[in-house]
Amino acid sequence: MHPFDVLVIGRSCLDIISVVERFPDENQKAPLLFRLQEGGGQGGTAACCISRLGGRVAYIGRLGDDKEGHYCLQRLKDFAVDTEHVEIIKEARTPVAYIFVTRSTGARTIVYESSKLPPIECTARMKNLLASSGVLLLDPETTYLAEEIHRLKDSGIRVVYDCERWRDGLSDMMAVADYFIPCLDFLDSAETGIGDRPLPEKMKGLKQKIQGELIVTSGQKGAYFIEADRIYHVAAPSVKAIDTIGAGDNFHATFALAIARGMSLRQSVKLSVASASMSCREYGGRNGIPTWKEATATASHLAVEIMK
Repeated sequence: MHPFDVLVIGRSCLDIISVVERFPDENQKAPLLFRLQEGGGQGGTAACCISRLGGRVAYIGRLGDDKEGHYCLQRLKDFAVDTEHVEIIKEARTPVAYIFVTRSTGARTIVYESSKLPPIECTARMKNLLASSGVLLLDPETTYLAEEIHRLKDSGIRVVYDCERWRDGLSDMMAVADYFIPCLDFLDSAETGIGDRPLPEKMKGLKQKIQGELIVTSGQKGAYFIEADRIYHVAAPSVKAIDTIGAGDNFHATFALAIARGMSLRQSVKLSVASASMSCREYGGRNGIPTWKEATATASHLAVEIMK
């Protein structure tokens, strides 16, 4: 048995969440209803989601030796995430994201600090951990690790990659990931070379460029995936969305755990759509994450439909 169901490598940051009735136009102002803070970042939130769902998860990442970093570390521990491989960097700053949530719709606008922390290194200790693990979830900040991860594929590790946008090393990651999961907007990136075509043609065009399975997230519309050369759609359940901050991170996290637990592709997508949607029920990317039982119950009512 592997020591962890999923290893997560990626970004952690501090989220400062401000809730407004309506996001103002440029050069205008709006009253603040209330604000809160939470640990954030794709990798950090995904690790918390896996643990909330009942998975054994270790998070590998870096934080600054500042109050923001220590807060983020504590929040990971609060969710029972294994943090043994989190590195605190002396005299470094933990990035902060400023998030404005519109109360009436749950939509969010994010202004974030780029991380100045040094890149995560694939040390001998980390390689040994990866080689003994079953599923690895990589967030967009770790794209540069593709070549190092490729050398470990003989160990049988399966790689789930959260694709946010085109960046250096993405072509290598397309060849490494067993499950390549971009958002719908990524298909319109000029770098993909797919062009302005209907969604089914875009997905098949992207599938030809990757080695693994293709799953495409589409926010409140759910997700799409390809199986046996057919495109399927799973619509999101009806949920009162209060805050969509962590929905994408929680989709990827749930998917990685589902794969680790031996679920099929379509079962994994259904569960991930359910979990991501339910995570929008509370403010902050983590407070609304469902239990495994809640997510599976909701997923059981979701249909998998063939796209014409």
